[in-house]
Amino acid sequence: MMAGIGTVAVIGAGVMGAAIAAHVANSGTRVLLFDIVPEGAANRNALAEGAVAKMLKADPAPFMGARATRLVETGNLEDDLSRLAEADWIIEAVIERLDIKQAIYRRIDAVRKPGSIVSSNTSTIPLATLVSGLPESFAQDFLVTHFFNPPRYMRLMELVTGPATRAEAAETIAEFADRRLGKTVVRAKDTPSFIGNRLGIYWLQTAVVEAAERGIPVEMADALIGKPFGIPKTGVFGLLDLVGLDLMPHVNASLAAALPQEDAFHAANRPLPVVQKMIAEGYTGRKGKGGFYRMGRDGGQKVKEAIDLATGAYAPARKPRSEAMEEAGRSPRALMAHDSAEGRYAAAVMGATLRYAAGLAGEVADSIADIDEAMCLGYGWKDGPFALMDRIGPDWLAKRLEAEGQTVPPILELARGRSFYRVEAGRLEQLGLDGAYHPVTRPEGVLLLSDIKLGAKPVLKNGSAAVWDIGDGVLCFEFTSKMNSMDDQILALLAKTLKLVEAKYKALVIHNEGTNFSVGANLGLAFFAANIAAWDQVEALVGLGQQTFQDMRRAPFPVVGAPSGMALGGGCEVLLHCDAVQAHAESYIGLVEVGVGLIPGWGGCTEMLHRWQKFGRLPKGPMPVPSKVFEILSTATVAKSAAEAKELLFLRPEDGITMNRARLLADAKARALAMVEGYVRPETRDYTLPGPSGLVAMEMAVQQFRKMGKATPYDEVVSGALAEVLSGGDTDPLDTLTETDLLKLERDRFFTLVKRPGTLDRIETMLMTGKPLRN
Repeated sequence: MMAGIGTVAVIGAGVMGAAIAAHVANSGTRVLLFDIVPEGAANRNALAEGAVAKMLKADPAPFMGARATRLVETGNLEDDLSRLAEADWIIEAVIERLDIKQAIYRRIDAVRKPGSIVSSNTSTIPLATLVSGLPESFAQDFLVTHFFNPPRYMRLMELVTGPATRAEAAETIAEFADRRLGKTVVRAKDTPSFIGNRLGIYWLQTAVVEAAERGIPVEMADALIGKPFGIPKTGVFGLLDLVGLDLMPHVNASLAAALPQEDAFHAANRPLPVVQKMIAEGYTGRKGKGGFYRMGRDGGQKVKEAIDLATGAYAPARKPRSEAMEEAGRSPRALMAHDSAEGRYAAAVMGATLRYAAGLAGEVADSIADIDEAMCLGYGWKDGPFALMDRIGPDWLAKRLEAEGQTVPPILELARGRSFYRVEAGRLEQLGLDGAYHPVTRPEGVLLLSDIKLGAKPVLKNGSAAVWDIGDGVLCFEFTSKMNSMDDQILALLAKTLKLVEAKYKALVIHNEGTNFSVGANLGLAFFAANIAAWDQVEALVGLGQQTFQDMRRAPFPVVGAPSGMALGGGCEVLLHCDAVQAHAESYIGLVEVGVGLIPGWGGCTEMLHRWQKFGRLPKGPMPVPSKVFEILSTATVAKSAAEAKELLFLRPEDGITMNRARLLADAKARALAMVEGYVRPETRDYTLPGPSGLVAMEMAVQQFRKMGKATPYDEVVSGALAEVLSGGDTDPLDTLTETDLLKLERDRFFTLVKRPGTLDRIETMLMTGKPLRN
C-alpha cells in the first residue's frame, strides 16, 4: 500500500492537464507530464514540452516560481509509458470521451505499480461509467479528482469515490490535496457534474435565458446578479466570457444527457440564437474576438462594448443604474421583492437557483456546508446558496415559491421558522435532512479566526483593528479597516498590544481572513492631511509607524506574520519587521510606494538593505546590495507568490509557506510557540553604504531608463530620493551607519516627496482610479 505521494504523473498536456502538473510541481513534488505523439512530429514530446513552454509565458502564471518548473519532466505515451510505474498518483486529464479515457486506463493498468492511485479530472462523466468493464483491482484504486480552472488559484477540489474505491486511497489523495496542493477537498457524490458545476451551470443558464427573454441588458444583468448577492462583479456574462462561450453547448449537452427528465435543468436549457451566432462567428469570449463583452475602438480609444441580446449588435457598455438596486441597498431579499423589471429578473434567476440548490441537498453531497463550500470556492460566491437563503430568509423564500406554484424542497421546509446555520455554544452548526442541527466540522489542524469569533470577544479593539486570544498564550492581531489599509488606529492598537503580550502572553501572530492582508497605508488620510498642509499629522504618522515597527521587532517575544493575498507598502513593512513569517503560498508582497510618488517610510528601505546584506548572494563591496534593493524598490516589484517573495527577500529563506489558506493561522501559531523557549531579541543592525558615488550610479541608471522611455520625469525625482536613502546619503563608504541613521534619512526623504505636487497628483489619481499616474 502507498505510504504517501512522492511522484505524480499527469496524462494529457492540454490546458487543464498542464496546469494541474504545474500546480503539483508548486507543492515541491516531482511530476511526469505525458501526452500522445503528434503525427509526423520530429519531436515526439512536442505536446508536453510545448505545454510547459506556454505556461512559462502565461499570465496569470501556473507556476509559483523557478524551482517548480524544474520538477516537471515531459514525455509521451508511446516511449515513456513504462515510466508510469514511478508514479504514486496518476491523473488522467484528456478529452471528455469515455472510449478514449477507458483505452488510456487499460494502458495505465498494464504498467502502474501495485497500490498506485489513478484519478480522472472529469467534470461530466460519472465515476461508475468510467470504471465500467474495467478490473476490480483498478476500480479499487480509482477515484475522481475534479480540479477547478485555473488549478493554482482555485482552492476547490471535488473528490468522488465509488463503491469499490479503497478508503485508504481516498484519504491519501485528500490529505495530499489539502496539505500539499492547498485545496479545500469537498466530498461529492457520483452524480452528473458533481456539486459546483451541477448548480453553477444551472445558475448561469437560467441567468442568460431569463435576461434574453426579459430584455435585460447584459451589463444590467451582471450588476443585478453580482454585488447584491455577494457574487463577483463579473456576474454571469462576464464569467461566461472568461470561461469561453464555445464550451457551454458541450457542457450543457453533457449535463442534459446525464440528468433525469424531471430535473429542472431541462426547462432552463433552451438554445439562444444570438449565442449560437456569436460562437459561429468566433465571439467565444476573452480567448476569441470577444463575447458578451468586447473591446472596440472609438476615436482611437479602446472602448468596452456589450452585445444586445435581441439584435446581436454591440454598443458601448453602460454603467447600470437601477432604481431597484438603489432602493434595495445591500438586501438581496429587497431586490428580489422589488416591483420592477430588474427586481423580477433577480427573483426569477436567484429564486430558481436557490430552489434548485435546496433540491440538491442529500443528492450531490451529504451536507449543505459542502454545497456552500463548492459554490464559494468554485464560483467565488461570498455566501453559498444556503447561507444566502439565511440572509434572504427561508420563510420568505418558501412562501414566495408557494405563491408561484412551485414545490418547496424538503430541506427548505425544515428551515421554516429556523435557519440553515446557527451558532450554539460558540460553534457553527448546520441543518441536516433529518431536521436536526449538526456541527460544521473542520479538518484536523485547521484554525479559523472566523470560528474563534463565534464564541469570543476581542481582547482589544478599535475602529481599524482587533486582537483575539487564539489559545496557548498567543494573541492574534487583526486588521479590520477598509481593504485592511494601515492607519494611525492600527499602529496605536499594535503598540498597545505589544505591551499586553509582554505582560501576560507568550507570542503574537498578525493575521486576518480578508481577501488581502493589507493594501498598504491609507492614502486617503495622507492626501487629506497634505491638502490642508497638516504636515505635523503626516510626520506623526510616519514617526508612529517607524517607532511601532521597531518596538515590534525588538519585543521580548516572538511576532509571526501570517499574510495571504496582497501585502503591499505598509502591509509589507509589517511583515519585514516580524521575527518570522508563515505566508500563504498565494501571497503577493512588495514595496510599491514609488507608484504614488513616495518611498517606504516605515523602515522598508532599512530592512531590505539588511536582508540583502545578510541573505543576498551578491559580490562583496558597498555597492551591490544598495543597487539590488534599488532595482526592486524603484520598479515597485511585487512578488507574485510566496516562493517568489523568498527570491526577492521580502521573505527570509527560513520563513514558512502554507499551501492551504485554511491552515495558515494554525501554522503561524505553531511557528510562534516553537520560538518562545530560548527566544532572543534580534540584533542591532549596522550598515556600510557607498554614499555619493553610489547615489550617482543609481541616478545614472534611472536616466538611462528615462532615455529608453521606461521612466517618466517624475520617476527620476522619486527614484532620486530613494537612491539617497539606499546609498546612505552624504556618508563615507568607510563609515558605519546605524539603523537610527537610516531611519532618519528614510523619514526625511519621505517628507521631501510628500510635499511635492507631483506626488500629490499620483496619490489623487490612485485614489480616484486605482491606477498609477505616469507623470
